[in-house]
Amino acid sequence: MATVLPPPSKRQKTAIAEKAHDQQSIDAIPSDLGSVRVHFYDQSTGRPSGAPVAIPVADATVKNLELLLNTLQGNDASERVPYRFTFGADGQAVDIVDDIYRALLKPGLRTTEDTISLHYTPQAIFRVRAVSRCSASIPGHGEAILATSFASSSSSRLVTGSGDNNARIFDTDTGTPFHTLKGHTSWVLVASWSPDDTAIATGSMDNTVRLWDPQSGQPLGQPLRGHTKWITSLAWEPYHLRQSSTFQRLASSSKDSTVRIWDSVSQRIDLVLSGHKSSVSCVRWGGTGTIYTASHDKTIKLWDSTEGTLISTLTAHAHWVNHLALSTDFVLRTAYHDHTGAIPSTDNEKMAKAKQRFETAATINNILTERLVTASDDCTIYLWSPPPAPSSNTATIKPVARLLGHQKQVNHVTFSPSGTLIASSSFDNHIKLWNAATGAFLHTLRGHVAAVYMSCFSPDSRLLVSGSKDTTLKVWDTATGKLKEDLPGHRDEVFAVDWSPDGRGVGSGGKDKQVRVWRH
Repeated sequence: MATVLPPPSKRQKTAIAEKAHDQQSIDAIPSDLGSVRVHFYDQSTGRPSGAPVAIPVADATVKNLELLLNTLQGNDASERVPYRFTFGADGQAVDIVDDIYRALLKPGLRTTEDTISLHYTPQAIFRVRAVSRCSASIPGHGEAILATSFASSSSSRLVTGSGDNNARIFDTDTGTPFHTLKGHTSWVLVASWSPDDTAIATGSMDNTVRLWDPQSGQPLGQPLRGHTKWITSLAWEPYHLRQSSTFQRLASSSKDSTVRIWDSVSQRIDLVLSGHKSSVSCVRWGGTGTIYTASHDKTIKLWDSTEGTLISTLTAHAHWVNHLALSTDFVLRTAYHDHTGAIPSTDNEKMAKAKQRFETAATINNILTERLVTASDDCTIYLWSPPPAPSSNTATIKPVARLLGHQKQVNHVTFSPSGTLIASSSFDNHIKLWNAATGAFLHTLRGHVAAVYMSCFSPDSRLLVSGSKDTTLKVWDTATGKLKEDLPGHRDEVFAVDWSPDGRGVGSGGKDKQVRVWRH
């Protein structure tokens, strides 16, 4: 028979009530602090929004600051925009999570005598709910799953690459396999959808890249041969830079120290980017026409995607550069797809929308800038802000910030879709969040008990999901750095995770050979 605890005594009830009252007194904002002057600045342009405004400290909460800023901008109640507020001074950035008192006044960063400059960034109007349950566990692969990627337009299709030499497309709505992409003769290491979802590219340890039709699961032509060692990364040409709706190019990086640009229509090599002295670990194709490559030779190189010429070499890391990410990765991946689901009817309108989304995401202080973050085995991360090509001063590019704090190799970095946060995943079991404008440290996300292989932001940037060697996924609140959901279910290491661009689900795969789909 189970033991039933007796109800609390009157003395215990009184003690609990007193403790709760004391805690409430500690947490309350003192009422005798008067007012504080706040000056709002637009993060993207650097311009002030009106003059400084005096606000009672007791009322200086995020909700009231949001209300005040919308009023200053003349927005009606129906047009109200949610904002994220950041205070930056002396090389540090502080997120205003609850109110100005707890964030700035109580720690002594500012006093009521100072005018507090707050930088605001619009948050996504839509809100993504945290995934909390495994909706499908789909078998099919015969070996570990090494790559997962959702389609750009919806969460209904997920492609995976595996050590069984196959890639597979899964229907995540029904939890069933859709197509098996057979043809590679060794491990499929990377898989990537084109921005318009008309093709899938896979790269393998058999030194080839293959293109597939997502609807039929059939190969699009012959394998793309040219690399002499395995493929490490793939990057599609941004949709708004295409010469036509049918002409699309693809960049592949390899352990053979080269990057090749392929014409996916004629299936021939367009350009070969050679200059690295060791394995090229990652490639990204920027929206300004620059190709970025990271290598085990400790350098990052910038290339002109039209001529194939080297623009600049970034040297700062002391060991292998494992990964790089762009602040515009999300909008380049999704092209003209957004949270509304509305798709333009003509090719010209699609190109225009894709370009407009990119320019909005890349504009900082009225200048078109793609920021770059790199992660290395030297336990450091560097934030860069290279000028748009062509530029005369690219030879002397210096990092914006050196991000220190990880105790072991940093395996993966990613920007939030809003471009305001950076998440880094490390073999020291931790994820760290950084301010993407200054590189200032924000939070350490503690909870995993083994190496964290990668992480991925939700489309509204409010949540982050991470996959680890400890067999779990975890969902984090990016504003507070707190654990939101713990997602056990995998029976072995989780190698790959992706949050669908529409925010409706998370896909993961790993050593247990099963694809898992997570929903809220």
